[in-house]
Amino acid sequence: MLRLLSAVFALLGSLIGPALAQDARRSECLAMANGPTRAAPVSFRQAAAAKDEVTITYAGHSTYYIDTPGGVRIATDYSGVYRTGRLPDVVTMNRAHSTHYTLFPDSRIAHVLHGWGDDGQPAHIAERIGDVYIRNVTTDIRRYFGEDSDGPMIKDGNSIFIFEIAGLCIGHLGHLHVKLDDSQFAAIGRLDIVMVPIDGTYTMSLGGISEITKRLRASVVLPMHRFMTPLEDFMQRIGNQFEIDRRGERSLTISQETLPSTPTVIILDGV
Repeated sequence: MLRLLSAVFALLGSLIGPALAQDARRSECLAMANGPTRAAPVSFRQAAAAKDEVTITYAGHSTYYIDTPGGVRIATDYSGVYRTGRLPDVVTMNRAHSTHYTLFPDSRIAHVLHGWGDDGQPAHIAERIGDVYIRNVTTDIRRYFGEDSDGPMIKDGNSIFIFEIAGLCIGHLGHLHVKLDDSQFAAIGRLDIVMVPIDGTYTMSLGGISEITKRLRASVVLPMHRFMTPLEDFMQRIGNQFEIDRRGERSLTISQETLPSTPTVIILDGV
């Protein structure tokens, strides 16, 4: 009997092991969140830093442009209004105000990713495009004027997009309206950089988004969707565990090697 059980467990291990290994390759951020801390040789990381830098540029509202080492250009919450530099190769959108999406994007954009389901089902994005792996975690979203704004929330109408690039885990919370539960935090995994809406009204309360920011504890927090929110209010709510770094330029170039050792809110020009 013991030999039979051993054979069964060995068979299960041979089936499950490769599946887990495949998932880990697909999402390094989830693998890092669920696994032990891994140490990389210093010489390797220093050599890799120069070629593995990611540039993030604030264009306006909730739109950041992300340029990967492999030359892929991504625009978040893309409406076509907020532009900088060349046309993006990939755009992500969310079902909020028209400033967060367009149903008529430039036909030259190769990859248009909707954060809402087009077939009545939640959006499920898990795509490798060049040197970036893109996935999403859905959340519910409120309705707006002209679509029964007093009705129930639209289930899975918003997506948190996660971009895995050069070992960095970069998250964009989208037009977030609700607190995240444990399963959503688990699905997000580890974030090194997170883009956070801090308007305090159109998305969610400043207290609510501050709690999410503290729990995610990314190395870099990039505010967006600010309007007139005093930055001091946001900083006071997330506490002294975060530093603040105000920049005079709209772009940030960063790698695993140059992530700040203390969680830092970086305010790019125009935010």
